[in-house]
Amino acid sequence: MTPSPQGASVNGQIAAFFDLDKTIIAKSSMLAFSKPFYDEGLINRRTVLKSSYAHFLFLLTAADEDQVERLRKHVTQMCTGWNVEQVSGIVAETLHDVVDPLVFSEAADLIDSHRARGHEVVIVSASGSEIVTPIGQLLGVDIALASQMKIVDGTYTGELDFYCYGENKAIAMRELAAARGYDLDRCFAYSDSITDLPMLEAVGRPTVVNPDRALRKVATAHDWPVASFSRAVSLRERIPGNPSRGALAGAAVSVGAAVAGGITYALIQRRGR
Repeated sequence: MTPSPQGASVNGQIAAFFDLDKTIIAKSSMLAFSKPFYDEGLINRRTVLKSSYAHFLFLLTAADEDQVERLRKHVTQMCTGWNVEQVSGIVAETLHDVVDPLVFSEAADLIDSHRARGHEVVIVSASGSEIVTPIGQLLGVDIALASQMKIVDGTYTGELDFYCYGENKAIAMRELAAARGYDLDRCFAYSDSITDLPMLEAVGRPTVVNPDRALRKVATAHDWPVASFSRAVSLRERIPGNPSRGALAGAAVSVGAAVAGGITYALIQRRGR
């Protein structure tokens, strides 16, 4: 079932917040790029195999806190010492080949439906901004909130300045709502994982998507809608000959990135204090 957004925005006061992995796309967004990173010499075959195994577990099991923490450590260790510009270049060059076939058609329809009703669409993901922002551009969303890896002299240190996970997702959403004038009681949120419960509870209209067992129990107790997304199809096949999505996406996320960047910077500063 694909939920239909209801209600119209007033001066941009309604937003739809989407988790990314297993909500919009069928895989872990970060681990999906293991092959192009290997092809460009950033990782070795052993790391590729380890990433494939981590992704296999990610798909088969509920994303509890321990699993997410192991995945975070794997990714940050893997990226330590990488050149930021090289990573951005690889993502830009391979984005369509890697991500395009993984997008749930139901999620793309829902995003389009929200945008048609004048709602701003926001991705909120624990993956790094280098991955999440280009995916947001591909999908035509307005803003991407994501984790920020620490960078020194143009390379990743393996540490995080801001981890967009758990309660931090809700904090970032509230900061963004204050900046953009959202009425969170009228806003929507979509996620698959119990670890995103703070994100779902931050809005008045939560929907769980392909929920893990723990989140399904919560949804049942709160009478939240439950959606099933299963059709992962290429956006290029889904919208043949339609260049508007990509053209509009760049402008939308470019504007949104400035706002999201300011929100993230404020959260990083607050964390430092």
